[in-house]
Amino acid sequence: MTEKPKTQGKAGKHKAPTGPSAGRFGKGAGAPSAEDVRPGDRLVVTIKRIGINGEGVGYYKRKAVFVEGALPGEVVKATVVQVEPSFISARLAEIEKASPQRQTPPCPVYAECGGRQPQHLNYAGQLEAKEELVREAFRRYAGMDQPPMRPILGMEDPWGYRNKAQLQTGYEGGRVLTGLYSPGDHRLVDISGRAVQDPAINRVIGKVKSPLEELRIPIYNERKRQGVIRTIVARVGRASGKVQLTFVTAEDRIPDVSKLVRLIRDESPEVTTIAQNINKDRSPLIFGSKTVILWGKERLDETLGDVRFSLSPRAFFQLNPSQTVKLYDAVKEAAALTGRELVVDAYCGTGTIGLWLSPMAREVRGIEVIPEAVEDARDNARASGAENALFFAGRAEPLLPEWVRRGIRPDVVVVDPPRTGCERPSLEALAQAKPARLVYVSCNPSTLAKDCRVLLDRGFRLEWIQPVDMFPHTAHVECCVSLVRKS
Repeated sequence: MTEKPKTQGKAGKHKAPTGPSAGRFGKGAGAPSAEDVRPGDRLVVTIKRIGINGEGVGYYKRKAVFVEGALPGEVVKATVVQVEPSFISARLAEIEKASPQRQTPPCPVYAECGGRQPQHLNYAGQLEAKEELVREAFRRYAGMDQPPMRPILGMEDPWGYRNKAQLQTGYEGGRVLTGLYSPGDHRLVDISGRAVQDPAINRVIGKVKSPLEELRIPIYNERKRQGVIRTIVARVGRASGKVQLTFVTAEDRIPDVSKLVRLIRDESPEVTTIAQNINKDRSPLIFGSKTVILWGKERLDETLGDVRFSLSPRAFFQLNPSQTVKLYDAVKEAAALTGRELVVDAYCGTGTIGLWLSPMAREVRGIEVIPEAVEDARDNARASGAENALFFAGRAEPLLPEWVRRGIRPDVVVVDPPRTGCERPSLEALAQAKPARLVYVSCNPSTLAKDCRVLLDRGFRLEWIQPVDMFPHTAHVECCVSLVRKS
């Protein structure tokens, strides 16, 4: 839980500091040098921008200061928490000059789960901050002072957009909690009513707690490593309003499972699947390898534009479908397909981008390292009737050069790597394949800019960057980048 900052009063005056940190506010002759700053000191900092994790970024004696909860344009007093050679982390203590874009967070559980989630910044300010994140990344890592960036694509209604929740369970005072563990004290914070979740998910998870309590089904205790129910996962089909509910358990058997299923069906008619996934491991992964359908349909039907999907409980699907359509339309524009091209999706996952492009392409080939995701991609291709979409298990580094040697040279390559970006061998394989167009989809502006620098040095030209706000009220920003190979 973040400390609530004090804002400036009408008179603009503040009580003088007391104690050992008094007088160390970053201004005047008595201010310590950056090398002399210690935890507990209080600094006056002018916030310049939002950092990649949602924190305010300012400078003290040219040294970066990260202040969680501070906004661009604000002048704040901050208590130093951590001092490193290249930066200072500080806790917001008082706001001397507030940003006009500061607002009261609308989410009822913001104080519990807010942290670095910028709900205290109005939505217009969030979009501006995310655009600046992308610009700064390309300035710093790609050496582009004026990157060819389009205005960010935001949402008309940036609430209730998340179609899936994965909430850890706990027990406190006779009540079942569903939420996330706080990073500081590893305390389970109940966030099942988050305003960014689809209301259907909040309703179902709220109702599931009662039968768990009534039947006294053992909730997993992470410290003791005892109990049954570890995680509750709920996913709603936006097209249908139906909900797929999964209990992730630490044991093979759920006590009174028949009664549990009956009570859930009675209370939540929108639930069409109740599943159990078994995960006995101590790893941080949510799901184990075995899933059992306790009642209902094996899969949840979903659509994305004209593409149909059939989702098993473990299958990946985009969390914000309406913004995903905007992102994929940008991918479609960057690919510039005429119906004659071979498209390779080098990090295809469950095939969503490849299937989005398949109606405009001669052939789509997807590459994915996770075999289960490849099977899901093939199932999705069958559901959508995409006979020209083929999916292969493996890595792009060996497969792309092998295809090129066999005369299968892609006209367009799409990459959508994890936050760490493309590994250097992958970038070299992409460059050697020499596609006419390369579309890079990224959820991390820093690794995107670094990888684009490599590709620019390997014969590509950057046409445009399209930021998309996939996750409003978080620090994340997605981008689609269009690159073309120089003649």
